[in-house]
Amino acid sequence: MQKFHENSLQAALKACKSSFISVGIFSMFVNALMLVPTFYMLQVYGRVITSGSLTTLLMLTLIMTVLMVTMGALELVRSRIMVRVSTKLDILLSRNLYRASFKRALESGGMDASAQAMNDLTGLRQFMTGTGLFAFFDAPWLPIYIAVMFMFHPWFGWMAIGCAIILTVLAVVNERLTGKPLAAANKENIAASLYTSKNLRNAEVIESMGMLDTLINRWAQRQKKVLILQSVASDKGGAMTNVSKTFRMLVQSLILGLGAFLAIEHELNPGLVIAGSVLLGRALAPLDQIIGSWKGFIGARAQYARLSEVLAKQQSEPERMALPAPLGNILVDNLFITAPGGKTPIIKGMSFSVPAGQVVGIVGPSASGKSTLARALMGIWQPQHGVVRLDGADIANWDKSQLGPYVGYLPQDIELFEGSISENIARFSEIDPEEVIKAARIAGVHEMILLQPDGYDTVIGSDGVNLSGGQRQRVGLARALYGSPRLIILDEPNSNLDETGEQALAQAITQMKATGSTVFVITHRTNILSQVDRLMVMSGGGISLYGPRDQVMVEINKQHLAAQQHTAPAASGAAPIRA
Repeated sequence: MQKFHENSLQAALKACKSSFISVGIFSMFVNALMLVPTFYMLQVYGRVITSGSLTTLLMLTLIMTVLMVTMGALELVRSRIMVRVSTKLDILLSRNLYRASFKRALESGGMDASAQAMNDLTGLRQFMTGTGLFAFFDAPWLPIYIAVMFMFHPWFGWMAIGCAIILTVLAVVNERLTGKPLAAANKENIAASLYTSKNLRNAEVIESMGMLDTLINRWAQRQKKVLILQSVASDKGGAMTNVSKTFRMLVQSLILGLGAFLAIEHELNPGLVIAGSVLLGRALAPLDQIIGSWKGFIGARAQYARLSEVLAKQQSEPERMALPAPLGNILVDNLFITAPGGKTPIIKGMSFSVPAGQVVGIVGPSASGKSTLARALMGIWQPQHGVVRLDGADIANWDKSQLGPYVGYLPQDIELFEGSISENIARFSEIDPEEVIKAARIAGVHEMILLQPDGYDTVIGSDGVNLSGGQRQRVGLARALYGSPRLIILDEPNSNLDETGEQALAQAITQMKATGSTVFVITHRTNILSQVDRLMVMSGGGISLYGPRDQVMVEINKQHLAAQQHTAPAASGAAPIRA
């Protein structure tokens, strides 16, 4: 696989350089063979009609036929080369773009989650396989046609130069008139698509609270802006296309009149009259085609710019020496964490340590930084200051592909991916049936899975069954436990569980502890705290209390009693905790 670096798009195009050169060479021969009908016409007028020789006509026709078939074959070959080039670009860039899009979404905290980069690659690839691109390969051969027209007569040559200049000016005017509106329309269209995608992901909320009409109106305002910008650009572009087409047809007729005048003055062979018109049309066709396909060219240019921007922001990751399998010792030292795009730290100067094999409960009011701490412990959000160490090594220095099997994570919002239940539990790696069933049993979900239509092979997602919130949470827990990871972080693992599910969760935590895993349990429901060894109370992005569970619970209850006696809020804002 091509290594990720800043200029990967340019490197991919460079890798296709030989193919572009081949297309240019084929274009040279194609354009040379475009002269065949003109010279065939001259020979028919100049030799066959004057001599009346059928043999000459037959030989000229055979030669012309062979050359035209050759031209058609060359055009087919260059078209197929561009198809191969577009496919090669997709192979070289698609994995990098997927990784870049993923990293962009990760760094933005999910706010910039979009497949736009992949859509841009598809659009660029489609432009490369269309007819518009070949006009750019054909246009450089315009001087050859003009030189031939000078051979016919200098007036023909000068007329061709004048027409080429006018069409070039029209192309420049077309760019100035349509470039900005089309770019703005594309930008608004992308924003409208993202807005629609986000709304569709929350369809149940929208339907339940009757928000659909309001959101449609907001979408319609965006769409109206897109349509206005596209209409303005299309009107201007269409006008320029019609002007260029009308102008080309006009000059083809005018050159017939010029040829007739020169023939009457005996300065030109009558056969050259029609030949000059045909050749002028062929010479100006690429310029006319460029103007007609300018909208596609502007779109491809914008797609190229966006792809370059996405890939340029992705720094190459240095090769890292493999570290030994972690035991699960955690050290957090003076940690400051800010959410992506934010300015105010959520975690402020936090420091603590957890030896391997301990279960740590984390409680605290909403917005105290609990989920942010979870992301920091896994190295998802990078600290502005301080460090999170796993077995003495900065968590950011671990190769995530190597560390991943040793980490288990259950987020608040459970997302299972399209595929079978066993694939989801096995994290879409090679499935080890024993490990899958082991993780499912620990999570207390084995029996539930067996009740599904195809058991562990049941497909979930858009093409399969839809699990309830509690079922998804328990399958997500099995996924987090797959492979007996050394560091496990559970963010509100019992938020969707009933009493049976909570009992299964408590048993799972006990088994995780027995295997020596380091476990962090973030929760608002205190009945699970009987399973933890240590308890951390967070408030305002820092630690209010931290230590052995029983000692912390005693201190919390003391604070609560003191607060009741003095009718003042407790420092931690917590109610008495009973485990």
